[in-house]
Amino acid sequence: MKRYVKVMSALVLGSVFIGGCGNQSQTWSEDYELEDISFPVEEDVSLKIMTESSSLAPEDPNDKLLYERLEEKTGVEIDWRSFTGESFQDKRNLAMSSGEMPDAIKNAGYSDYELLELAEDEAIIPLNDLIENHMPNLKKVLEEKPEYEAMMTAEDGNIYAFPWIEELGEGKQNIHSIDNFPWINVEWLDELGLDMPETTEELKEALIAFRDNDMAGNGQTIPMSFIINDGGQDPGFLFGSFGYGDNWDHTVVTNDHEVKLTSADEGYKEGISFMNELYNEELIDEEAFEHDWPVYVSKGEEGRYGMYFTWDKSNITGMNDEYELMPPLEGPDGQINAPRTNGMGFDRARMVITSANQNLELTAKWIDEFYDPHTSVQHNWGTYGDEEQQNIFAYDEDEDMLKHEDLEGTAPVELRERTSVGGPLAILDSYYGEVTTMPDDAAWRLDLMEEVMVPHMQAENIFPNVFHTKEELDRLSTIEADLIPYIERKKAEWISEGKAEEEWDEYLKELERLKLSEWLEIKQEGYDRSTN
Repeated sequence: MKRYVKVMSALVLGSVFIGGCGNQSQTWSEDYELEDISFPVEEDVSLKIMTESSSLAPEDPNDKLLYERLEEKTGVEIDWRSFTGESFQDKRNLAMSSGEMPDAIKNAGYSDYELLELAEDEAIIPLNDLIENHMPNLKKVLEEKPEYEAMMTAEDGNIYAFPWIEELGEGKQNIHSIDNFPWINVEWLDELGLDMPETTEELKEALIAFRDNDMAGNGQTIPMSFIINDGGQDPGFLFGSFGYGDNWDHTVVTNDHEVKLTSADEGYKEGISFMNELYNEELIDEEAFEHDWPVYVSKGEEGRYGMYFTWDKSNITGMNDEYELMPPLEGPDGQINAPRTNGMGFDRARMVITSANQNLELTAKWIDEFYDPHTSVQHNWGTYGDEEQQNIFAYDEDEDMLKHEDLEGTAPVELRERTSVGGPLAILDSYYGEVTTMPDDAAWRLDLMEEVMVPHMQAENIFPNVFHTKEELDRLSTIEADLIPYIERKKAEWISEGKAEEEWDEYLKELERLKLSEWLEIKQEGYDRSTN
């Protein structure tokens, strides 16, 4: 691509930047020939950056207070090309394929495969030297947490993108350790004189009681609901009473560091059979296999659920005392396991620098400002002192700390969309209590995690955010195109129709035909590289 850019540059001069405002301009900035830069720069300089923004945010990113402050601090003006939704991906891809590239792309959203392809085509540049020579804030983050540098680095030893890092708890206490929390209606339990279920059999009895007593009234009671194969809304948490459990990518790592497919475990079959028992008792929402998020939420808002699964109950039944988090249940063989997911607050590709960029030191030092601890916190959540917008934070000058404000009913996500800027940043656990306070909703969830789930997490390891090679990614995507749909189709089919026991051996043979062994081998090699 670098070769292509040189050929195209004469043609691109005077061209319209794809999706831009209609003015004739070069798509990347001129070479300002600056060295040993310190901020604020005295020269008139600008960088041309493409970004994705929320539809709730100002049309011009420079209208955000955070960017106004950054320009004042650095003296660097940003000529933004900002897009929302699917149009961003289309414009991004067109810009890179045509050679009409900006200096950099923020909130880039590239997959690992796309990142490696762009690097192979020399459309984006390696960042190792820029980080080493011009980015002290990011270097400090990587010195404190070297595991992130390993996750940023491709197999060829190069770093091609700047990451987003948000730590909220470590190890088993990480907020992402379980996403499909099971919420049960404790008001209904109390009315029926039932205790919180502790075993799978007690759960079944409670759901039957919800059904028989029509707790929602008028035949509206739904003892259990979920959205099958939908991450935080999937019921795979219950499978932990029989074995490894299940999670969104169907991948676990044993305590002997062996990568396993959850869906090929004997305990998975037992979990499916238990769910089929519940289905045959008419305890499971008939729409659990087909409804979408809005319908799922609407039934929860109507108070129809005895039990359901999601990340945060406030999104479905509200932040009240009607529903509580149900702990992991003891299975028929005495198994209790809170199955972990493989999630973590890390995105490898939040910003890239293109090979058209002629101001690498300037760009690197500008991006490094994002990794300043106080700046990262604001870019992630929002800012303080905004006289036109509600503020996420108040700034305590004496403590030099950003403290989360009471939002008085405003949805945190909505305010974040309007005021934060995202992109490359790092928030480490060490920042809490020093740089900022923890968001109330995160602190609440972490407390629940530690109290209810962590004591029952059997898995010591998760499958990390492995940076596979391009060849590995190609094989994984090819295999998964058939393997994962088959697994998820049989999961839904067996819960509603049964026959898991009768079809299990045939199912395992089909998994092998769909290249399960090769899939496991690739995943294991990636895991071993990342952890050794």
